[in-house]
Amino acid sequence: PSMLMTTNVPVGARDLAGREAAALYRLMTWLSPSFPVGGFSYSSGIEWAVEAGDITDIVTLADWLDAMLGDGSGFCDATFLVHAYRAAEMGEAATLSDIAELAAAMVPSRERQLETTSQGRAFIDISRTAWDADGLDAMVAACRTPLVYPVAVGVVAAKHGVALAPTLHAFLHALVSNWISAASRLIPLGQTDCQRVLVRLEAAVPATAHPSIAEVSNGGR
Repeated sequence: PSMLMTTNVPVGARDLAGREAAALYRLMTWLSPSFPVGGFSYSSGIEWAVEAGDITDIVTLADWLDAMLGDGSGFCDATFLVHAYRAAEMGEAATLSDIAELAAAMVPSRERQLETTSQGRAFIDISRTAWDADGLDAMVAACRTPLVYPVAVGVVAAKHGVALAPTLHAFLHALVSNWISAASRLIPLGQTDCQRVLVRLEAAVPATAHPSIAEVSNGGR
């Protein structure tokens, strides 16, 4: 069965493998640290936590990020990504506009608003320039507010036919990686310690992703 690219059109094994590879390639590109959405410019509140003494080493960093992922902005971003993906997948422009507006309203600070809307705009513009998709422009244009980053990722992935589960896992992995990168400059941490923190959060990513998908699948949308 297809894991990354979904379609209603019957395809042969060779064609399916090609489409799977294309979907994986795009997903890896979009959520790579080298994709220019400016994630490296923001600390997502980690700078404050370091200054306050809440984060001092890899253990306290891992604990703090685990809470961020499961009970904070990580889970919120995951939920909005799933809702946006479903709306875009179904071509429900009005629903997507409502989701985008709510997601923007839920951003807790001016700095975070600037961060997530700037990243969302960059993600849409760059991914569209590199790989355009049918219906993407119309879905974005229907929204009354700028798309925050997780909403932008959900819309682009849906319109490219990249399956939801790997999209969400890759998004959360990229989110955690960026948080660790920001922390490594502030504490500071070496490269090996950064990998140790990433390992500590390995189980937290699917633990955050699965409830987010289940909520929408069970009628949360």
